[in-house]
Amino acid sequence: MRQELKNPFGRVYLTIDVDHRNKWVHVNWMGYLTEENIKNGAHAYTTALAEAGYKCVLNDTRLIVGGWDHSLEWVLKEWSPKAARAGLQYFAMITTPETFAESTASTFYAKLSAFRAKVFDDRSKAEDWLRQFSLERTS
Repeated sequence: MRQELKNPFGRVYLTIDVDHRNKWVHVNWMGYLTEENIKNGAHAYTTALAEAGYKCVLNDTRLIVGGWDHSLEWVLKEWSPKAARAGLQYFAMITTPETFAESTASTFYAKLSAFRAKVFDDRSKAEDWLRQFSLERTS
């Protein structure tokens, strides 16, 4: 089931899809993101991840306008440890090269320690990387 989060102007800034076939949560960010949008969105998809019992997130940021530096410290220090406690272990971030969002994504990747993350500019490569963890067999 798809969940959509909207800004005060009624525009969708985040869609959240629980992908049961691949056993991950797929999030797609779009437009200009405020700090409040990022906090609300991150909480919403972390809740969806915990409820599904999955450990992987496919995070698509290619439709973001501008950067999200204003929220990077919160994401690293507050959200990421909470997300790890909620079950997040693998995080594939898709971004567009040479954009402000990609610059922030690179900083996020370099400083993150709560779970394993990788940044991609190609969705199929991100999905392939994530699938090795989401569909792995447990004994």
